[in-house]
Amino acid sequence: MAVVTMFQLEFMQRALIAGLLTGLSAPAIGTYLVQRRLSLMGDGIGHIAITGVALGLLTGTAPVLTAVLVAIAGATAIELVRARGKASGDVALALLFYGGIAGGVLLIGLAGQGAATLNTYLFGSLTTVSPSDLYVVVGLAVTVLVVAIGLGPQLFAVCQDEEFARVTGLRVQLLNLLIAVMAAVTVTVAMRTVGLLLVSALMVVPVATAQQVTRSFRSTFVTACAIGVAACVAGIITSYNANVAPGATIVVLALAGFVVSATIGTLLRRRQAVHAPLTDEEPEVDLPEPAPHVVSSVHAHAHNPACGHPKVEHDDHVDYVHDGHLHAAHGDHWDEH
Repeated sequence: MAVVTMFQLEFMQRALIAGLLTGLSAPAIGTYLVQRRLSLMGDGIGHIAITGVALGLLTGTAPVLTAVLVAIAGATAIELVRARGKASGDVALALLFYGGIAGGVLLIGLAGQGAATLNTYLFGSLTTVSPSDLYVVVGLAVTVLVVAIGLGPQLFAVCQDEEFARVTGLRVQLLNLLIAVMAAVTVTVAMRTVGLLLVSALMVVPVATAQQVTRSFRSTFVTACAIGVAACVAGIITSYNANVAPGATIVVLALAGFVVSATIGTLLRRRQAVHAPLTDEEPEVDLPEPAPHVVSSVHAHAHNPACGHPKVEHDDHVDYVHDGHLHAAHGDHWDEH
């Protein structure tokens, strides 16, 4: 009955809706970030979004809107520096990480706001989810889920093997940029419930938890979203009753789930190893015949960097995509493979 009474309060209803959407959207985009080995991107974007929040407080604009704009700009900068710049991805994250938090603290001081206001955005607050904030959160979360599910095959291909995705005709750079932008939007969605400093944990921990007991990308995606929702709902209920920050409570519960999942996963793997059949004979393996040397038929066209065909660069040569095949220069002719 206490739970029913708690959710009769309007601010708790808004907090629950925001928590449900956060629990779905954060692991959804986090699955792709983990696959790309960019687990800390959410943390960097969260610090950049602090500047957006401070900008909103300084100008009297809704902090959620300014935060999402600044977060998207920061995520785009991170991806462009990673893809084109001389600095590596972790260096780009570090530069924007420190710049974002320094700019945010400076602007909040200029806006005349104290530490209490900043803490509600850094660690989440159940009572600060206004109706206007909820409308923005719902719209952004639905957008993230539609993109994460609707473009799932394309995003998975890019995260798994960029070179293969490029050969198949996918616009790799655009999809990478889309993942970064969706991560920025997700950070803004989770800002009110989990907080900017802990949102990255909700993007990574449920995915890591799901990976302990699943074997495919799709099952990991679904399980991670379910774990995220469970952690958010349980965290909101616990934080209300214990009068503690919801973000920390949600993350602690998610980490507890990881410990349980890792233990179960270890036991399952040991059980499979014990029951696996033992044999002294090495299994016979049918090795495939070596691929024949194929020379592309009547190929008068000579590829070059300006010929217009997509190129795939390797360490020692360059392939060109033409008529659904890869063409590589070999002496006075072109090999097709």
